Amino acid sequence: MRKLVLILLTFFVCASYSDNVQANDPVYAYYGFEPDIVTNYISNRKKLGFVKISVELMVQNPNDLIDLEHHDPLLRAAIVEILGNQSEDRVKSLAGREEIRRECFEMVNRLIEQETGKATVVNLLFTKYLYD
Repeated sequence: MRKLVLILLTFFVCASYSDNVQANDPVYAYYGFEPDIVTNYISNRKKLGFVKISVELMVQNPNDLIDLEHHDPLLRAAIVEILGNQSEDRVKSLAGREEIRRECFEMVNRLIEQETGKATVVNLLFTKYLYD
C-alpha cells in the first residue's frame, strides 16, 4: 500500500511539473526496494559476513514504476543472489562496490527487459551500503 501511495504521489508531482518541462527534458522517477536488502556474503573469516543496502532504481518515465513494483520480487532476488556470491574483499572495497552496483544494474535491466520488452532502468543507486 505504501508503494502504491508513493507511485501515485510521483504521478501527481510529475503532472504538476509537466507545464514547466520542455518536450525534450526527461522526467526521472525513482523506485526504492522496501525493506532494505540484507544478505550474507562469502567471508574470509569463520563468521558470516553480511551486507545491508538500500537500492533505488532510476527510470525516465514515471509510468515504468508500475512495472518495477510488479516485478519487485524477481529483481530483489537477483540482487540478493549477486550480493551473496561476492567475496569479502570485493564487498568492502570501493572499486568492488562499484562493480557490484554495475552488475546489479545490468541484471535488473536484463530481467525487466525480458519481462516487459524494454530496458527501463536508467541507473541503479546504492543509497545505503553497510557491511560487517
